Amino acid sequence: MVTVLKFGKLTGHFRYLSYVHNHGSEPLRSLTLGQLLEQTAKKYGSRTALICRSENQKLTFQEVLDQADRLAAGFTALGLKPGDRLGVWAPNVAEWYLTHMASARGGFVLVNINPAYQPRELESCVNLVGVKALVCMSQTKNHDYYGNLVSLCPEMLQSRPGKLRSKAMPTLENIVIAGGTNLRGTLNYHDVLNMATEAQVDKVRKLQGSIDPDQLCHLQFTSGTTGQPKAPMQSHFQIVNNSYCIGKRHELGRKHHSICIMVPFFHGIGTVITICSALNYGSTLVVPAPLYNPEKTLDAIRDEKCSVIIGTPTMYVDLVDRQKARNEDIDPEIAISGGAICSPHLFKQMKDVLKLKKVKSVYGLTEVTAVAFQSLYDDDERQATSTVGYVGDHLEVKVINEEGRIVPRGSPGELCIRGYSTTLGYWKNEEKTQELIGADKWLRTGDQFVLDEKGYGSVVGRIKELIIRGGENIFPGEIESLLNTHPEILECHVVAVPHERLGEEVCACVRTKSAVALTLEEVQAFCQGKIAHFKVPSRLELVESFPKTASGKIQKFKLVETIVAQA
Repeated sequence: MVTVLKFGKLTGHFRYLSYVHNHGSEPLRSLTLGQLLEQTAKKYGSRTALICRSENQKLTFQEVLDQADRLAAGFTALGLKPGDRLGVWAPNVAEWYLTHMASARGGFVLVNINPAYQPRELESCVNLVGVKALVCMSQTKNHDYYGNLVSLCPEMLQSRPGKLRSKAMPTLENIVIAGGTNLRGTLNYHDVLNMATEAQVDKVRKLQGSIDPDQLCHLQFTSGTTGQPKAPMQSHFQIVNNSYCIGKRHELGRKHHSICIMVPFFHGIGTVITICSALNYGSTLVVPAPLYNPEKTLDAIRDEKCSVIIGTPTMYVDLVDRQKARNEDIDPEIAISGGAICSPHLFKQMKDVLKLKKVKSVYGLTEVTAVAFQSLYDDDERQATSTVGYVGDHLEVKVINEEGRIVPRGSPGELCIRGYSTTLGYWKNEEKTQELIGADKWLRTGDQFVLDEKGYGSVVGRIKELIIRGGENIFPGEIESLLNTHPEILECHVVAVPHERLGEEVCACVRTKSAVALTLEEVQAFCQGKIAHFKVPSRLELVESFPKTASGKIQKFKLVETIVAQA
């Protein structure tokens, strides 16, 4: 059932307001993430849950449950109690996945920390939420995790494992190293996994009924596309139900799917949209490599016969490029794009080059657990590629103007969301929480949005990214969609840069194919007759790569900082 609002009679017919309440077709479930894992193991116990190709590891759902309970019992033996914060600072490895599940079974709060964070960023996250135990790698090709920890906590070198007392991070008592390495001042992951007695494991199993579904489950830091991350709080109830609704629209319940994940686990796209959705439906999760690698992703899709792919638009740009070069024998059915806006042109390339039957969009943000809009099963090509889909089950949405009034359908404004999935708030930051969510429980997304006559949504851009050029309002997304169809452009992002007379000017930042030396005049000529003259870029920056968060989102504020500094 769907509710819409109408207002006064205009030119002989009713115009609809930009408000939709999707009541949903199934009731929400009062369930914890740990209980969901147990239910899935009972139903699909012998089915493969996880394939980590770089580690040559395969785990069934029953093996995941057994190891999660042992690991939760091990953390309990180290002194962790329900409600304590357990951090994970690592790329996509099996230990990350298992720690996630163990945290849910033990009643701990999982703290997802960006694996690319450097020492000071890690220190800020740990101290902000009071992390008591941290699981991390010793090192990867590009990151010395242990060395960075020693630089922050030199006390590690004199501390007994599990007895850390750090001046820099006073709440952190336990550092657990994944990958079987023994290092001074740390505990080995496998030792923690095996330290619990059977009685302690049994205690974890009996604990499940006493964990409240409304209890805090995740602290999922924002991605930092606009600056300093914050820590939105997510409950078991929110994660279980949002991931169920996501998986349903992804058609995971129609057959057994193998899902190739290109995004990092730590982000909401990895944790909720992928891991937890797969858990709801007994889907197999395929991890090509610890860090994003388009070559290994293509290998995984081919070798594991993946039927679903999940990634960001930037990742699909690279994957399409590699498939064009390699022309592998692959047959995926569905590609899901999230984390940023995917242009219709890229969707068409994905469908043609990757030999897909369907492409799907998701739109959401960390503060609404994960997804608020999503493609439906039977969307036509326009709905699937030119919108972010239809509002999710059990959610209300509205689009408002600067005065807070709901705008007519088809008019841009700020998207607001209300429902079960909106965050419990920012951890120990009441001021920012009140800025985000009003007393009426409406959450302001900060996104410029349009609802069409059928209730499908389109993101015009971030409100803060709106370009005001000589008094004209310009939405970067419109220009990006056009320039991404240029035959020599791989990827484009449009930003506002200061201009003495106009206030702001339109700058197109472009990554070209094979280092083609595209000129501003060529870009302007391509735009002529396709968009209004005031929207045509007056500045061009050719780039080799874009500054991104670990989840693949473009950090436009860093683009602007670089351009202004160069000027």
